[in-house]
Amino acid sequence: MHPNTWHVFATVLAACTSLAVSQTDRTGWTVAADSSQPGNEAAKVLDGNTGTIWHTQWTPVNVPLPHNITIDMKKTYNVNGLTYLPRQDGNSNGNIGQHTIQLSLDATTWTTTASGTYLDDSSLKTTPWTTAQARYVRIIAQTEAGATYTKPSTSRGIWGATLDFPIVPAAAAILPNGKVLMWSSYKPTDFSGGGGSGTTNTAIYDPATGSVSRHTVTNTQHDMFCPGLSLDASGRPFVTGGNDAAKLSIYDPNANSWIAGPNMQIKRGYQSSATLSDGRIFTIGGSWSGGEGNKNGEVWSPVTNSWSLLSGCPVAPMLTADARGVYRSDNHGWLFGWKSGSVFQAGPSKAMNWYTTTGSGAQKPAGLRGTDPDAMNGNAIMYDAVNGKILTVGGAPNYQDNPATGDARIVTIGAPGTTANVAAIGSMANARAFHNSVVMPDGKVLVVGGESYPVPFSDNTAIMTPEIFNPATSSFSTANSIAVPRVYHSWALLLPDATIISGGGGLCGACNTNHPNAQIYSPAYLFKPDGSKASRPAINSVSATSVVVGAKIIVSMNRAVTSFSLIRYGSGTHSVNTDQRRIPLTPTASGLSYTVTVPNDAGIALPGSWMLFALDSAGVPSVAKSILIRAS
Repeated sequence: MHPNTWHVFATVLAACTSLAVSQTDRTGWTVAADSSQPGNEAAKVLDGNTGTIWHTQWTPVNVPLPHNITIDMKKTYNVNGLTYLPRQDGNSNGNIGQHTIQLSLDATTWTTTASGTYLDDSSLKTTPWTTAQARYVRIIAQTEAGATYTKPSTSRGIWGATLDFPIVPAAAAILPNGKVLMWSSYKPTDFSGGGGSGTTNTAIYDPATGSVSRHTVTNTQHDMFCPGLSLDASGRPFVTGGNDAAKLSIYDPNANSWIAGPNMQIKRGYQSSATLSDGRIFTIGGSWSGGEGNKNGEVWSPVTNSWSLLSGCPVAPMLTADARGVYRSDNHGWLFGWKSGSVFQAGPSKAMNWYTTTGSGAQKPAGLRGTDPDAMNGNAIMYDAVNGKILTVGGAPNYQDNPATGDARIVTIGAPGTTANVAAIGSMANARAFHNSVVMPDGKVLVVGGESYPVPFSDNTAIMTPEIFNPATSSFSTANSIAVPRVYHSWALLLPDATIISGGGGLCGACNTNHPNAQIYSPAYLFKPDGSKASRPAINSVSATSVVVGAKIIVSMNRAVTSFSLIRYGSGTHSVNTDQRRIPLTPTASGLSYTVTVPNDAGIALPGSWMLFALDSAGVPSVAKSILIRAS
C-alpha cells in the first residue's frame, strides 16, 4: 500500500436488484467518473473483464481524492446493493477504502444510501441497502484502503461534494436571486464550429434547492461562447460577441428569458467589458473572433439602447507582446469602471491605462505594473474599492505554451488619469495562469485553479492547491485542495451565503479534460477553531433594498456585529471578472440597529446588484441581503 498516493482503481462495478439472485442486466449502461487515466477509462468497470481496470489520473497530474464514479442504468430500477471488485493483478494500490454510495433518479438530487470502509484486499465487496428506486448509482471514494485518512482542517476551508451539470459551463454569473446562470456554446460539451449557429446551451443552478435546469437559447441568435461579460446596472448578465461576434444578449432574471440587444459596431471575441459609473457598458479588444486587430473601444447606452464607437479609446496601448500577435494580445483586459465614467485597465499588459468615455473618449497611460511582465490569463481583483486597492496575481507573458508567474502586486488608483501606485508583495506559492480569484466579505481573496504552464484544454500542469491572500499581511496561505482541475474555461464566484462556487473547464468535445461540474468552498470563517460550524449573525431586515449612492441603510441584526461589507455580484469567463469589487463599511450602532452609508460616488459603488454582509467580532459573516445601488 502506498498511503501518500491518490489513485483509485476498480475492475468491476454492478448494481443489484436482488443480492440473492443476480445482478441487473448492464446492457446499454454508461458510466462517468471525475477522473480517469487514458487507457484505463471509467467504462472498464462495466466491461465484465476482470483484467481491465478503471484508473484515476496519475500522470501527468496526480489528481487527489476524493473521486467519484457514476453508473447510469438508463432507466429506473428497484436496487438494493452494489458489488465492487478491486483490481486483480496482485497490486492493492488504489483500492477504495472509506466511501459513500448515493442514489438518484435524475442525476441532480442525490440520497446517501450507504457508507463505510472496505477491507484492503482483492476480494469482491458487496454493499447492501434497503431497496430503493434509482436510475443513477454513485460511489464516492474518500480514501484508499489501508491509507491513513486525515480529515481536512477547517482552518483551511472545506470543499463540498462535486455538483454535476448537464453542460460544460465556460461562463457563469450570479443572479440577484442568488441562482447561478451558466452557459457553454452551441453544444453542451463543445464549442468548435459554433460560429453562426445562433444557439447557446445554458443551465441555472439553485444553491437553495440543489436543482439544475437546462435551457437552449435560440431567440437571440447568439452563440455566447468566449464573450465579453458584465452585469449591468440592473444586475442583468450582459453578454457580447464570442462565436457570434457582433451579437448582444441580455438575460432578464425576473422574466427568466434572454433579450436580443443591438449588434456591436465591431465584431469581437475574448474582449472584456466593464459597467461604468453612469450605467453604460464599455468594451475593448477581442481579436479571437470577428477579424484581427483594431478592436478599439465602444460603449453601450441603456438610454438609447445603442453602441457608439470611441475613436479616442484605441486598443493599441493595452496590447501584450504575445508570440501569436494581436489574435491573442488584445484578449481578456483587466478593466475597472471608475469615477466620472472612466475605466482603469490594470492588465494583462504590463502597461496600464486610463480610458475616458465621454464624447469620443480618450486614453492616457497609468504607468507600468512595477516590474511585472505581461500577464495574460492572470487576475485582478478590487478588494477595497473605497481606497482603490487592486490585487493582481499570476498570468503568463504569452497566452499559452510558456511558464506562468506567481507574481503578485497591489495596485492603488486614485483620480482618473493619474499614475497608479504599484507595490510588489510576496509571490504566491504556485505560479499559475487560467486561474480565478474571488474577494470574500472579510477582504481576503481566494485564488483557485490554474496551470503552471498554460495550455488550452490541458490539465497537465493543473494547480490543485488554492491560495488565500490576506490584505492585513499582504501574504498568501494555502487552502485545502480542490478535487477537479479548474483551468482553461473555468470560473469562480462568491455566493450570497459567503461560500464560493468554482466550476467548469474544458468544452472541447471528445477530449478528456471536460469538467461539467463545480464544487462549493466554505471558507474558514464559517467554522469554529474546533472544526464545528460557526454560529452566524443574521440580518433581520434592511431599511431599503434599492438605494442611490450616498444613501444610508439601516440594518437590524439578531445579535451584535462589528463591521459590514458590500460586494458586487460577480460574473466570470476566461479568468475575467470585471464585476466583483468590495466596499468595506464601518457602521454606527444603536443596540442591534446599525447604520451604514453607501459611498457617494458611483465610480466606487458601481450601479448594479450588491451583496450586503454583516460580520461579527470573530469575522463570521451573515448570509447577504441583496441591495440594488443606483447612480441617481
